[in-house]
Amino acid sequence: MQAYRSPATTFSRLGAIEDASGILGWDMQTLMPDGASDMRGEQLATLSVLAHEILTSQKTADALAEAEEEVAALGEWERANLREMRRTYIHASAVPGDLVEASSKAATRSEMAWREARKQGDFAMLAPHLAETLRLQRQIGEAKGAVLGLSPYDALLDGYDPGMRQARIDALFATLRATLPDLLARVQARQAALAPAVPLPGRFPVESQKQLGLTLMRAAGFDFERGRLDVSLHPFCGGATDDVRITTRYDEADATRALMGVMHETGHALYEQGRPAAWRHQPVSQARGMSLHESQSLLIEMQACRSREFVDFLAPRLREAFGGDGAAWEADNVYRLYTRVEPGFIRVDADEVTYPAHILLRYELETAMVAGDLTVADLPGAFNEGMKRLLGLTVTNDREGCLQDIHWPGGSFGYFPTYTLGAMGAAQLFAAACEALPGIRPALAQGDFSGLCGWLRENVHAKGSLLQTDELFVAATGKPLGAEDFLAHLERRYAADAAVA
Repeated sequence: MQAYRSPATTFSRLGAIEDASGILGWDMQTLMPDGASDMRGEQLATLSVLAHEILTSQKTADALAEAEEEVAALGEWERANLREMRRTYIHASAVPGDLVEASSKAATRSEMAWREARKQGDFAMLAPHLAETLRLQRQIGEAKGAVLGLSPYDALLDGYDPGMRQARIDALFATLRATLPDLLARVQARQAALAPAVPLPGRFPVESQKQLGLTLMRAAGFDFERGRLDVSLHPFCGGATDDVRITTRYDEADATRALMGVMHETGHALYEQGRPAAWRHQPVSQARGMSLHESQSLLIEMQACRSREFVDFLAPRLREAFGGDGAAWEADNVYRLYTRVEPGFIRVDADEVTYPAHILLRYELETAMVAGDLTVADLPGAFNEGMKRLLGLTVTNDREGCLQDIHWPGGSFGYFPTYTLGAMGAAQLFAAACEALPGIRPALAQGDFSGLCGWLRENVHAKGSLLQTDELFVAATGKPLGAEDFLAHLERRYAADAAVA
């Protein structure tokens, strides 16, 4: 065990640096004045380089090698932690420090340019910054791929979803491509045969939306002693260990967006707050990849909070929060509003049936960009063509087109597929939880998430990265990640004659 303690100490220091970067990154997207962006970029880049130097030093390499010589004497968690240390080391050591620094600075500049470009609806303002970010991310993918024996895209993807590969995503997404168009047509035909749902009338003050969101967060089990809710241009979950920061954005003309956005980010936060405390600042304590992380946010938002049972709890609280009266505020109508299927331009506002099309498009585009088959200059046209092909929508400005997401400006190539992989995982895990604990659905009608969150904490959150992704799914659900439960869920909720799931 003596040799193991040395890399464990190093990785504990690295975890503290990552936490500091997390808080600086949260501040950059919430409170930081625009004039501080250059200096913030320098700060984040310095921390990235410092962490990279520590991680890739000869001292760390030697310590890992010595610890691996006594792996047989380690316990299950120590062995898994050592495995994750090695994986982290390989990813980092494959990339030169100057490339890490250049990429961090480029991403910061690109993010700030994206903010203004999105505001103006002018892609040309972002294009040169995005091109530089893409160039550097491609270099990172090539460097990692050369060491890992992977394509550049698979190497980038592995950083977000360990073990996931483009070939597997292609197969899973092919199932969606083959199934979803017919499902969407049937759902829209079913909706057209019903009287239209009545929009909730009136103005929805931001403070009232915030207070209701806080109420729902508490119901779901969010720990406000170790977290907080704020506002940002693009909702996210960030922060640091034991300091989980989530954000949303408000629209006084529509209360539903912010509320479901809050619950989506709460799902992420519950995962972060439920990670194994005994392994704090060690790689094995980290969430097991972004597909699993997205499964937790979508399980809370889509599986639980858009269920018919939960809407019975939500509807009277909507009435109370906004002074509503009449049929529009009844649970039946609110449920129909929350499960309305209609193709739209904005990914984060999309319903469950059309959301995968947004991801299929972005996946097509980012794989092409990383492969060098699509230039940044051609991105707006390719994006608009894909929206027409997949959703039948004509994009009229870049704000509702390729400028709507922060991911590519921030250098997150390989992240987008994890959203729909997460939707698949959410359906699979929720089905297993409800089978194991039949009282979960009735409890949601009382605003009681304790059974669901207890099951998730035991089977997902507290596992950290002890298990590989498919090992975790097999242990929790009896099978690897697949599309079957997700498609069955969509069929029940949206296409069945008495859709109430």
